This record gives sequence, C-alpha cells and structure tokens, in this order.
Amino acid sequence: MTREKKVENYDVVVIGGGPAGLTAAIYAGRARLSTLLIEKALIGGLATYTNTIENYSGFPNGPKGEYITNEMKKQAEEMGVKFKLTAVKSVDFEGTNKVVETFRNKYIAKTVIIATGGRPRTTGAQNEDKFLFDKGISFCATCDAAANTGKHVLVIGSGDAAIEEGMFLTKFADKVSVSVIHDEGKMDCNEIAKEAALANPKMDFYWNTVVDNFEGEDMLERVNLKNLKTKEIIPVVTDSCFEFIGYLPNTEIFEGLLKMSGNKYVITNERMETNYPGVFACGDVRDKWLKQVSTAVGDGAIAGFAAEKYIAETEQFEEVLMQTKKPGLIFVYNAIDPDSRKFLSTIDAYEKSKAGTIAVNRVDVYKSTGLADRLGVTNYPAVVITNEGQVSSIVYEGICEEGFCIETFDELFKTSCKVCK
Repeated sequence: MTREKKVENYDVVVIGGGPAGLTAAIYAGRARLSTLLIEKALIGGLATYTNTIENYSGFPNGPKGEYITNEMKKQAEEMGVKFKLTAVKSVDFEGTNKVVETFRNKYIAKTVIIATGGRPRTTGAQNEDKFLFDKGISFCATCDAAANTGKHVLVIGSGDAAIEEGMFLTKFADKVSVSVIHDEGKMDCNEIAKEAALANPKMDFYWNTVVDNFEGEDMLERVNLKNLKTKEIIPVVTDSCFEFIGYLPNTEIFEGLLKMSGNKYVITNERMETNYPGVFACGDVRDKWLKQVSTAVGDGAIAGFAAEKYIAETEQFEEVLMQTKKPGLIFVYNAIDPDSRKFLSTIDAYEKSKAGTIAVNRVDVYKSTGLADRLGVTNYPAVVITNEGQVSSIVYEGICEEGFCIETFDELFKTSCKVCK
C-alpha cells in the first residue's frame, strides 16, 4: 500500500544547507517568510571540512569552517527557519506554486531557492575516503595554503586550476610536487601557466602518473603514484595532497528543467533568477567564476532578497494590479526620470476626477522591473489599461508629452474597455 505523503506549505523552500543556502534562509526568515531548508547530508556543506578559513571577512583568527557554518545555522534558527535532513526526490516548477518532494513529504512553496552546491571530482584510489578534506586531502588552495607553510604538498592534475593553484601554493609551501597523467612536458593548462610552472624552482613533476593509493594513520602521510608506462609504484611522502581534477555540480535532479551550462551548472542572472519564475539558484551550483564562502554568502543574500521581492510582487500583481472589480489604469515609470515624476500629477488628477470608478496604480521600476515584466511593459514610461483582470492595452507613445492629458485617458478606456464604452 502506497503511503500518502504529508503536505506542508511554505513561502520559501531552500534546497541545500551550505553557506549560500543558509544565508538565503536567513534573509527569507528575517523577512518573516515561512522558510524551510532541506539538506540531505551535512548542514554547512563542504565548508565545514575546511580546517582554517582565513579569508572570510570578519573572522581574522582563521576559524574552522565548521565554526562559521554552525554560527550561520544558529542565526537561521533564530530567524525561524525550519530544517529538514533528507534528500529531495523530485521537483515541479511549472505551476504558480512549486512542489518539492522528499521520500515522506510534499512541500508546496511560493518560491524555491536551489543551493545544492557541488562536489570535487576525486581520484577513486584506494583509501582516499579516509583522508578527504580535514585529514590531508584538500580541494582548495585558497582555503588551505597558509596551513601548509613550510611543508611539502602534492598536487594531482595539470589543468589550469591545478597548475595555477599549485603555483599559488609555492607562496607558502617549501615544495610543491605535481602528478601529471601525460608525457613529460605535456599539460592540460594554458601555455603561459605551463611555462611559469616549469620554471618555478619550488615545483617538480611526476610525469605519466596517477594515484594508486593513499597511506597514513590518522592523517595522510604518503601518496603512492603509479607510472602508467613502467607500472612502477612511486611513494611520495607529503604533508597534504591537493586534488584539482574537476568539480561536479549537484544538479542531476534539475536536468531537463533548469537552463544549465555545458558543465551542468545552473545559469542565472545577477538576481539569481533561473528560467523558471519564482525559482532561484545561488552558490557553487551556479555558473560563475569564483567559488568561495564569501561569494556563496553574497549569492545567498541576493537569492533570499529576490525571493521576498518575488512573493511581494506576486501578491501585488494578483490582488492589486489585476483586480477585477473595476477598470484599471497603471502608470509604469522610473522615479529617476524627471518627466515621469512630473507626469505623476496628471495621474493624480485623473484618479481624483474618476472618484473611485477606476482603479489607478503606480509602478516604479527604479529598484525592480518585476511588476513591469509581468505586465508586459518593455519601455518606460507606459500606461497600462486593464479590464476584468486582464491587460487591455499598453500605451507608450506620447506619455509625459504636452497634450497627453486627462481626456486622453478617457479615449484609451473607450477603445480598450468594454465597461467604459
């Protein structure tokens, strides 16, 4: 017998509990929106595994990533955010209300914020799982370089990220060894980076090699490389191993729904909006240049604010602008345009002359074009005439010019509005 899923309703459902998702939830919760955050594994995401974060503003003493993300979680809880530790099984973004389903529950939301992050591609070599993140294997030189000052580190990979991060590590480590799968002198990075790396006295290379296995007690002590041509096992004693062999976004569940890059990252605009109205994406799951805690937090702040704005605009659009009780006139303008501001007095005079028989509203696009977009307005200023909850006509010509007066509005209603004829 199939168990019926429990249904819960929220203003905002955040999928993913890393710094981006937590920040988005904090913003939504602070806006008094009912907010649920769903995380399948660990609240805090990959940042919790970082031993020291020295480049996150406001934390000068290099705390562990876990400390920072725990503080974020506490702050979200104080804002009334609810948490659910479970995996999302399916989503439906087609309707006005979005549907997010887990194994036992169905969550209905006005907006969804996707913050599922990503995961580093790993080698799959023996014992790798024992040393991931805080046990000797790292994936972020920016995060962990300073902790390797004066040490010997091994870099796996030869792409742009591997070589550029490897050179960055030489600013701290005494020696940086690089395992390259290709023949001597051949790398996957650009030529400028390759030449700089080969000339760097702190860098040496193991050509034609891959990782065979990792060794150590509590911490990583040795990486055994295998020469692909001779099959020789080469033991490399190292303090840390940095793997730069790619990154995989956690977007499988959204494939075929959201617009993505060739590498399966979600494409958004600067407001974190996806190709579905009311669905936002932020953090490392998004197609962007720099993936750090700081940029994830910035993304999350924008997404949380955008979700609040979307909900408010939806309510205003449906309940005020598209009201059905009387014909409507909507003046869409930009407050920084002097002529548009001056024309507001004409709008006020017309509203007064009609004594409540026509619903007159004003939409300022200075901070957001959301309502104008929903009305189908593409240029400003514009006058929108509505009837029975539908847009009857949009007028751009002559707005704010001499001769466009109260009588002109009457003519618009006569040609666009059945009630006024």
